[in-house]
Amino acid sequence: MRPSPRDRLLFLLKTEGPQSTAALGAALGLTGEAARQQLAKLAEDGLVEGVSEAGGGRGRPRQTWQLTGAGHRSFPDGHADMALALIDAIGAELGPDALETVIAARERKTEALYRETLADARTLADRIARLAALRMAEGYMASWWQEDDGCFILVENHCPICAAASACRNFCRSELDIFRNVLAAPVERTEHLLQGARRCAYRIG
Repeated sequence: MRPSPRDRLLFLLKTEGPQSTAALGAALGLTGEAARQQLAKLAEDGLVEGVSEAGGGRGRPRQTWQLTGAGHRSFPDGHADMALALIDAIGAELGPDALETVIAARERKTEALYRETLADARTLADRIARLAALRMAEGYMASWWQEDDGCFILVENHCPICAAASACRNFCRSELDIFRNVLAAPVERTEHLLQGARRCAYRIG
């Protein structure tokens, strides 16, 4: 089934960040009026909000649209409530060492899966492409590209374990370690959802 204009607008704002009405309409093949109507409905539902940006001239400020917190939460969250309940229970009943044991076990299992998929990738670009495909399948809305200086950028526009990572930052540390190990390359996190960015981004190489 083809996604509705509403869902396509939400996805575009999630993956591309703030956009003008005209840009959103053009990207989705909608007229300006149709795009405005869809955005107005999303705003009424509290999923998007208009933001005025000062332009370079004397005209009126330019308006763009972005997701609200509710808009971000409308995407899959990896069973956030259950994850938080489990983290709280493990920490309270078994202590912080037990939680670290659980995170380490998840790290080993995930790294083994990734290594198996990347095993015959000959180049760093091939490994990153396969890693991005894995992360996309897991709900991270991942994409990647190579910069002019030869380094690679991996971007994840959504985090399905964000609630768990917010409660225990070691999930983020663990994932960064996994990336470095399976890619066999330096990896630096340059944007971080938990530090207020709209996505997580990594510079590789």
